[in-house]
Amino acid sequence: MAVELRADLPAELVPVAWLLGTWRGVGVGGYPTIEEFRFSQEVTFSEVGKPYLHYLSRSWLLDDEGNEVRPLAQETGYWRPQPDGSVEVLLAHPTGFVEIWLGTVEPAKIELQTDVVARTDSAKAYVAGHRLYGLVDGKLLWAYDMAAVDQPLQPHLSATLQRA
Repeated sequence: MAVELRADLPAELVPVAWLLGTWRGVGVGGYPTIEEFRFSQEVTFSEVGKPYLHYLSRSWLLDDEGNEVRPLAQETGYWRPQPDGSVEVLLAHPTGFVEIWLGTVEPAKIELQTDVVARTDSAKAYVAGHRLYGLVDGKLLWAYDMAAVDQPLQPHLSATLQRA
């Protein structure tokens, strides 16, 4: 299902318009300091009449039968595409950290790296991240590499989402 672009869509949003809408699906996670797990996720990219997207992601732990057991992560923020093909992403997490991501936008592909990670005293020792988003056969695929708790940058999460 393709996104129909509004005539009054801010020009800055055209390169990322393929993200617009709500996406749902499942993913996998793991890290040297935790057991592997499966999760469900809902991600919404909203256009609000300004040259940025509002972003909200929520996820839930899945049991072996695929049932949602409990809430996992949430993050919210803004995606700010720039005229030069770059994008700035600002994200806040209820676990005590905020991030500024910088990246590039290509047709159906966005690659991001953290520029700044700030955290509260009670937040885990998370220091850097790398994210890749792609539109493949109408599905939103994404992967997240993380450097945290004295571990180097390495795969942490990935998911395949379908437009809801």
